[in-house]
Amino acid sequence: MSKPERVVNDLPATEYEHLAALDLGSNSFHLVVTRIVNGSVQIVHRVKQRVALAQGLDEDFQLSPEAIQRGLDALDIMRESLQGFSPEKVRIVATYTLRKARNSHEFIHRARNILPYPVEIISGMEEARLIYSGVSHTSFDEGRRLIVDIGGGSTELVIGDGFEPLVCRSLEMGCVSFTKRFFTKKKISKKQFKRAITATQQTLTLITNRYTKLGWQTAIGTSGTIKTIIQLIRDKESSDYTPITLCALEALMEDAINAETIEALPVATIAADRSSVFCAGLAILIGVFKSFDIKQMDFSSSALREGVIFEMQESIGKVDTRERTSQSLAKLYHVDSEQARRVLQTCHDLVAQSPYKWLKKKQLLKNILGWACLLHEVGIHINSRGFQRHSAYIIEHTELAGFNLEEQRLLALLVRFSRKKIRPELINDFDQFSKAQIQAMLVILRLSVLLNVKRQDDIHPQIFFTPNKKQIDVTFGDNWLAGKPIFSADLAAEQKYLKAIGIELTLG
Repeated sequence: MSKPERVVNDLPATEYEHLAALDLGSNSFHLVVTRIVNGSVQIVHRVKQRVALAQGLDEDFQLSPEAIQRGLDALDIMRESLQGFSPEKVRIVATYTLRKARNSHEFIHRARNILPYPVEIISGMEEARLIYSGVSHTSFDEGRRLIVDIGGGSTELVIGDGFEPLVCRSLEMGCVSFTKRFFTKKKISKKQFKRAITATQQTLTLITNRYTKLGWQTAIGTSGTIKTIIQLIRDKESSDYTPITLCALEALMEDAINAETIEALPVATIAADRSSVFCAGLAILIGVFKSFDIKQMDFSSSALREGVIFEMQESIGKVDTRERTSQSLAKLYHVDSEQARRVLQTCHDLVAQSPYKWLKKKQLLKNILGWACLLHEVGIHINSRGFQRHSAYIIEHTELAGFNLEEQRLLALLVRFSRKKIRPELINDFDQFSKAQIQAMLVILRLSVLLNVKRQDDIHPQIFFTPNKKQIDVTFGDNWLAGKPIFSADLAAEQKYLKAIGIELTLG
């Protein structure tokens, strides 16, 4: 045995926690596999597949069969890298194209046959927040920062300080979508660039004043587009440290115009797969520089997928973003905290009595039910009549940091049907949650709300809750219900409401 072999064999076996994040972007799919060592994240494996998903999105926001298949083929390639990972160690997030596609459920359903993990479609603001998390945990600049990420279908812009994002926006301009709008002709022209730059500046007028007033000390770019641009600039300058400037960007634009065709672009030598969308990405970045009067920009290799990893890694010491978001919304709409506490206590009591076979993924669903208990009355601030409808509208149409779009939609649905009639047809259309799980959550939330309708502490005795498939048995200690005609009438009405979703409620 050689000395190196002996040393290797004598090393103690070490087990590390491994986490994986897969970013289903509009231009490329990116997978990162990491290990956690003493609380720090180390990337051990990367896979990138160019998919150009956004090219398959038509004017009616239908994703073409060819684009769907390209995406599925990319997932199939990544399958091997995720073998052996348990569900809680993998997070798959989808961005602009699947966010906009009306038939995204078709892709998600077929993707589940390839990878046994749920696909989360996240909002633009959530995407921006996660991008900032990825950059802030890997860049150590002090002071306020502007982060710019140019994706295939959207561009995210965030101003933050330390680990805290102060303002996040996602705008519908990306290197794939702008290529389809402005760079369809074979010959690259100055006119095409001018139109794309102007469109960028027009889009940015929505946020320019607010961002400029906040200000920043450093600007950082992320994503493949900006990575390619800074590589070209540094190649021209023969320097590994040259930042991006407007002058350098305009010089690249002149090079592209002089090249005349995509095939002749200088980018082809360093990132051939990005040539077709390079001009659009360059135009967007020039527009960003001009709108915000950016003097120079550095690059960070970390972005969305790294942000997802840091969110997953609890030992980093992050504050639960969903907790902060829900608390902020509750304060904004003056939620009665004592009533929310009563409903939550009853909810936790019923969850604790629920068998796992009836309430699968109990901890996850308990958390979502907790947010529903806290927020189910935000709509009272608008109108107390039918407040559950107003509450659902607020939750569905507010940017809720920390929640993916399906979690947000589920939260709105639970709140919408926390009382009165239920529309069964709306329960079926979810990918991450089964119909049985949603029905179970509705039963628990509705009973928790109903049994606290008088808004008094200790109004009811101990509840004995026995759910079994489609039958729910509820009894109370001390023959309490016999002396409560109003509660009896409310629970009799609840029996009829639950019957509409195939659940029999028996009372004792």
